[in-house]
Amino acid sequence: MKNLRFTLSLVLLSLATVAFAQTDAQKSFATVKSLAGEWEGSVTVPEAPEMSGAKMHLSLRVTSRGNALVHEFQEAGTPLDATKYDHPVTMLYVDGDQLTLIHYCDAGNRPRMTGKTLPDGKTVEFELKDISGSTAMHMHHSVFTIIDANHHTEDWTFMMKDKPIHAHFDLQRTKDAGVVASK
Repeated sequence: MKNLRFTLSLVLLSLATVAFAQTDAQKSFATVKSLAGEWEGSVTVPEAPEMSGAKMHLSLRVTSRGNALVHEFQEAGTPLDATKYDHPVTMLYVDGDQLTLIHYCDAGNRPRMTGKTLPDGKTVEFELKDISGSTAMHMHHSVFTIIDANHHTEDWTFMMKDKPIHAHFDLQRTKDAGVVASK
């Protein structure tokens, strides 16, 4: 009887641990959600030097009761004008057991990528899964790397007729965002 109670307790404890354990996708999503806020920085595009040095503003907003993250880029210092189509929108969310990113691209398509946190715990890499719309030009790959609470980088690879174009964004949290790095 004592062995039966012990075994039953062990089984219940194991089930409770499984029920409350976060999946890899949920952990990866928590990592990118920690970036919520306003960011500014420059972009470097080796294949298009004329685009390098542009100052960008990034807004990352948690929405849908914490189930989605809205990612919007625009040129820094420009007003958010609903009558212009000057910035792409990317949505990140957990879909089943995968962290999913859908990029609503200026190229008129919607690449879908799946992501995972790399072993360093600070980098989330997204690989192309499929595309809705034209595939001639599309976003193909992205990597978010957290340097600290107020600094992160994003690397995006855009495919233009099978030729990769890399954009590296070095972003600092804006001071008015109310988040300060913990020391």
